[in-house]
Amino acid sequence: MKNENPFQKNQEVTLTVDGITSEGQGVGRIGGVAFFVPGTVVDETVKAHIIKVEKRYCVAKVISVLTESENRETPRCEAYPFCGGCTMQHMTYEEQLRRKHAIVTDALERLGGFRELRVLPVLGMDDPWRYRNKGLFPFGTVDGTTAFGFYAPRSHRLIPLYDCPIQSERVMATARKIAVWANRFRVPVYEETTGKGTLRGCMIRETTDGKQMAVVVTKGELTRESELKAALKGIDSLYHSRNDRDTNVLLDGRFRLLSGEAALTELQDGVAFSVSPQSFLQVNPIQTRTLYRTAIEYLAPKPEETILDLYCGIGTISLQIARRAGRVIGVECVPEAIEDAKANAKRNGTDNAEFLCGQTERVLPELLQRGVCPDAIVLDPPRKGCEPQALEAIASSGAKRLVYVSCDPATLARDLRLLCANGYSIESVQPVDMFPQTGHVESVVLMSRVGAKQ
Repeated sequence: MKNENPFQKNQEVTLTVDGITSEGQGVGRIGGVAFFVPGTVVDETVKAHIIKVEKRYCVAKVISVLTESENRETPRCEAYPFCGGCTMQHMTYEEQLRRKHAIVTDALERLGGFRELRVLPVLGMDDPWRYRNKGLFPFGTVDGTTAFGFYAPRSHRLIPLYDCPIQSERVMATARKIAVWANRFRVPVYEETTGKGTLRGCMIRETTDGKQMAVVVTKGELTRESELKAALKGIDSLYHSRNDRDTNVLLDGRFRLLSGEAALTELQDGVAFSVSPQSFLQVNPIQTRTLYRTAIEYLAPKPEETILDLYCGIGTISLQIARRAGRVIGVECVPEAIEDAKANAKRNGTDNAEFLCGQTERVLPELLQRGVCPDAIVLDPPRKGCEPQALEAIASSGAKRLVYVSCDPATLARDLRLLCANGYSIESVQPVDMFPQTGHVESVVLMSRVGAKQ
């Protein structure tokens, strides 16, 4: 088949950027061929060097900005954009929110076919910096020194960090202490290519009341343990995790408490959650509150109602709903999360919430066959969205209201299209900026059963 793209690798082009992708890349077009150019802003004209050619698109890097947008911003981070964690630091925050609104709107129109749907303005942050309360850092050797940081995009080349402006300052300070310990006592760094070495990385998280947990991950036994404890004296919870597997997944081993508390406590709108090394919690507590409050407002649970929380995780939404509803049933496929959810329910004295372990597409039909008639359903699936069988079961449930919480506009649009084809209509779409400086955006969608009395 003839290549329809007339452009060639290493060719230089001049183009105007007219959009931004969900990965934060600028998009321009020449003669029907799309160009993806990182580090650009809408309405800028740039000279770019083509580094990749595909049938209908090219990837290019900026040589120079010929016409600069008034929405361009000087990045705060020295590692930007090399570490790949952020993709929008070169835009003003107001422009980031506009682009994220456009990303959600475009996905719903182009992939979902919702042409007349109004998307509400994105709920952003007053201060879009230092919001992350958790860091997961691999270690490596850079210029003969042990360092931590992030991997460059699509590689395992470590970009060393001293600070990260979207991370908590205290999280970064603890990571630096671990690096100092490793250098001082010559703890060998694990090398993926050879399988030799010890220190793989660390995970550090901080609760809203200021307590910290650190996990140091090694291949094999932890050496210089007493010196590590001294270096992190005063930390509230310190773990060692041994991960001997040939994998790039950092937290994939056994955990041993070295000092302090076995678990910390996180409060979200008056509900207490136990935080252990493997607990999943959103990393932006301010916007998590915004996201969940929006979801519960849309859900509008009533004391006489039965609510299903699908993909419930550790019960973060379930237990807040339970304070307003008559009965809540959470469904999650991760056994450890279900155990955490049950423990959190007991801890909060919640006796009207139950949690079932299994795939939604299997558990939900079983619940319906048992005669469970949900009044409303809230679902917060992973990035890949819902399996078709799960959507079919949701559509057949008879629930009057659905609240879909999504972290991916593309899979959201696909799933909404199927739900609307099976008896539901969209009432409201509210994007939430959970991850400023990146291209990611969350959305909360309220749907109602066509013809159902509200």
